[in-house]
Amino acid sequence: MKEIQELIPEVLAELDLEWEPGVNPDEWVVTLPGEKKLRTVVSLLLSGGQLITRAFVIRNPDENHGAVYRFLLQRNLRLPGLAYAIDSDGDVYVTGRVPTDGVDAAYLDQLFGVVLEAADAPFNDLLVLGFLTSMKKEWAWRVSRGESMRNLEAFRHLLDDGSAPAAAEPDTR
Repeated sequence: MKEIQELIPEVLAELDLEWEPGVNPDEWVVTLPGEKKLRTVVSLLLSGGQLITRAFVIRNPDENHGAVYRFLLQRNLRLPGLAYAIDSDGDVYVTGRVPTDGVDAAYLDQLFGVVLEAADAPFNDLLVLGFLTSMKKEWAWRVSRGESMRNLEAFRHLLDDGSAPAAAEPDTR
């Protein structure tokens, strides 16, 4: 088997993923493009014969912690080799550890897919569960100032009390 220190950059190049060396030796910081969450940053770290994966999902929720954590714990049941966790600040991550003996190109490809699914797919649901009050304040502030609503459009049905201008039709010229 190819040395994992050589394998990881080769697979990242094959998958055309943006990455840079991490702050630790044998660490790669990979950027995965998303749909709901524009990007997910993943750390891959070789340590003690293991490949440790860690990706930021959302910051500590402002509200409804119990509902957010219940949602994440239920999703943990469907994550192969990964799990949601919180750090000492309450920020949510998806993490995993696997012996390096089990790491090959196919595993890394699958790992990136699972990490992206875990961070991207539930992102809007997590925002609504944990930040709805803040989002409503942001929406009202933007309406009052005539600011762009573009990054909140996915939540218009929850936030718009009728005072916001309708979303502009896309220019098809």
